Amino acid sequence: MIWNHMQPESRVGRDFMKTKLLAGAMALALVGCSEKPAEAVREAPAYDMAPVDASEAVSTQAIPAPSAMRSPNVSVTAAPGVAFNYAYAFRLDDNRIAKVQEEHAAACEALGTTRCRITGMTYRLVRENEVEAQLLFKLDPAIARKFGRDALGSVEKAEGVLAEARISGEDVGTQISDSQRRSADIDAEIARLEARLKQGGLGDRERTELQQQISAMRRQLDGERDNRRAGEAMLATTPMQFDYVGTGGLPGIGYGNPFSDALNMLIRSGSVMLSFLLVVGAAILPWAALFLLLLTGWRTAPALAIRKWLNGASKTSAAPTPPAD
Repeated sequence: MIWNHMQPESRVGRDFMKTKLLAGAMALALVGCSEKPAEAVREAPAYDMAPVDASEAVSTQAIPAPSAMRSPNVSVTAAPGVAFNYAYAFRLDDNRIAKVQEEHAAACEALGTTRCRITGMTYRLVRENEVEAQLLFKLDPAIARKFGRDALGSVEKAEGVLAEARISGEDVGTQISDSQRRSADIDAEIARLEARLKQGGLGDRERTELQQQISAMRRQLDGERDNRRAGEAMLATTPMQFDYVGTGGLPGIGYGNPFSDALNMLIRSGSVMLSFLLVVGAAILPWAALFLLLLTGWRTAPALAIRKWLNGASKTSAAPTPPAD
């Protein structure tokens, strides 16, 4: 009986042990599953990226230094309908400005008048060894950027630098489109008013008013047409301005020559002194001449005789008269 009583307990114990073993096995399985992804992450191979072309890679070495930077290259195709205006200022030695200016003018002439025209030229000697010059062009927009870049290259060959670059643009294309829309609206309004005139049954006053409105709108159409032509002309040619400035002469002195300045100062001082002496002499000389003339006349023989006669007369008048007897 005791055996029968213990037998169920042992069966329950065995079931309990099986349950514990099963739970432990499941726990180990879960731990193993959780560790495998971690190991997979730790052991994941480093995938090679697609090779990048060195020319396409962005490198700090490819960025030019500030001193080597050029003017921004804005292409006409990058901004269609925009009328650009280029202005460059070149700094180089004064004695090389004329040669570089001639090279730029010759480069424009070589392109032909249909692609490049010189509209203005200035060369001025401000003072000794100080030169200022300017060139004005009208260029084909397609070659304007290249022309400016080539001009800078010739300046650099002459040991000059780009001192300033200004590129301004005006959205002429949008203005032309807006003008075309306004013209279309005006045409539609003119057609409506003309149709009203053709209907008949209008009084003289109303007919006159409609005709005046149509005339005003036609003048407005002419103005819009002129504006579009001006915009098209701006798009057809690109103005370009070259200013040439000197390097500033000698360091610490500039354009001036100290020896020449000293000589000029000496000459100016001598001129001032000579002018002063002449003015003083002109003021004193007449009185001095009059004094010398009087002194000379005082010493002549007639003057001496007159003085003696005057002295004798004065003595006679001064002598006492004798008393009468």
